[in-house]
Amino acid sequence: QVQLVESGGGLVQAGGSLRLSCAASGFKFDQHSIGWFRQAPGKGREWVSCISNGGGTIKYEDSVKGRFTISSDNDKNTVYLQMNSAKTEDTAVYYCAARPFVLGCSTWDATYDYWGQGTQVTVSS
Repeated sequence: QVQLVESGGGLVQAGGSLRLSCAASGFKFDQHSIGWFRQAPGKGREWVSCISNGGGTIKYEDSVKGRFTISSDNDKNTVYLQMNSAKTEDTAVYYCAARPFVLGCSTWDATYDYWGQGTQVTVSS
């Protein structure tokens, strides 16, 4: 059974930090690229970051560059999203998703096969 389970969300003050985790099971983790997306209230789903090729490829959306860091631990089948210098506009439900690594990273959510249930991140001012 394929599963992606996000955790680590919560309430943080602006300027603070959170680390989100995405634990994968039921598929070959090292043969997939993992993306993080987010969806704020009343808005569409937005790509945030992705990691592929064992960390050889890492990309970030412009608004999170320099603040967020994506990493992976293949031994634990887990991808992390370290969020630093949080801003109120980072408030959203954060989702991780997986797609075959041969396709590399993508900002297009429709190309991802597997999705987690999401974790809420709220940044207060």
